[in-house]
Amino acid sequence: MMMYNNSSSEDASDFEDEDFDQLIVMIAFPRNPRIFRPRKHHFTYWKDDEFFNRFRLSKNTVRFIVDIIGDRICSRTDWNNAVSPEDKVLLTLRYYATGSMLIVCGDFIGIHKSTASRIVKLVSHNIAILRPQFVNFPNNENDFKKVKQDFYNIAKFPTVIGALDCTHVKIKSPGGDNAEVYRNRKNFFSINVQTICDANLKIQDIVARWPGSSHDSTIFNNSEIRRKLEIGEMRDCVLVADSGYAQRNYVMTLVGSPNTVIDPASGIYEEAVAKYNESLIRTRNTVERSYGVWKRRFPILATGINVKITSSQSIIVATAVLHNIACNFGESMPRVTTEIESLISITEFNNPGEDIGRNAANFTRNKFLRYFNNLI
Repeated sequence: MMMYNNSSSEDASDFEDEDFDQLIVMIAFPRNPRIFRPRKHHFTYWKDDEFFNRFRLSKNTVRFIVDIIGDRICSRTDWNNAVSPEDKVLLTLRYYATGSMLIVCGDFIGIHKSTASRIVKLVSHNIAILRPQFVNFPNNENDFKKVKQDFYNIAKFPTVIGALDCTHVKIKSPGGDNAEVYRNRKNFFSINVQTICDANLKIQDIVARWPGSSHDSTIFNNSEIRRKLEIGEMRDCVLVADSGYAQRNYVMTLVGSPNTVIDPASGIYEEAVAKYNESLIRTRNTVERSYGVWKRRFPILATGINVKITSSQSIIVATAVLHNIACNFGESMPRVTTEIESLISITEFNNPGEDIGRNAANFTRNKFLRYFNNLI
């Protein structure tokens, strides 16, 4: 029994010695004191134009976004609300506006890179899930008529509900066995994004899941909007597109050489074909302009998204949602540097034309040709 007591006292003495040693270390090498630096209140710190240049959206538009998603981006792990919903949205917008490394965007708010990464992912996801609310086709007959009228006012092309095209969004190499499918014909990694816009440059439909090596027509052939048009869900409506797409009853493309498509017995003249092509080009130009505005507002789409593929897709859709919200608020287009302009031009592709002559006898397109023939 006495031996047991001696052993217990020796163990207790060892613990006391260890505690004493730790105390000596703490005294000799004290921890650096935690410093809580006050963060800027960006809504009051910056003037309106300075705020717009840094975040690409006005204060009213940003407040509108915070009001919508503010509750959802306050995660349960933020027990002390270290980063407010406003700062989370502004950090994400700063990342979209600069395409900088996350460590730089984190320094802008005063947080670590890993925290900045989680915030960008969280905010992008919650903005992207607003797509059904802000990125959609008209849902009633009056809205359809307005979209058609707006397109008709451009160049008198009737029954158009959207301009169809694809654009490349630069990303970092995803790695793995399938990385090369994301390399496009300009030799950089990208996601080929299909959009359909209206006459006011708003995006009505977006598909952001296809790798950069995919052809535009492949993306359209596998899209939901094509299925709706095929089954007649959207009657008396057509899309306008470039010659990278096949001519269909619901997709109008350019006519090639008039000599290959005009039947003398049809009464259609070369002047009608020229008018048709000119009107289609001017009408379809809206989608090209929408890409310019979209990428100038959020240069990360041109400079390159340096996060994982799944997060990249969320960012693309989120910026499309923000683009439409900006259009609703009548936001002006931000200025960009010459370097950004050159990067934007690199991500724009001219599609190689398909054999459009084989579809020249398309019944629907001939109706449009007769319509322009009557305008001569």
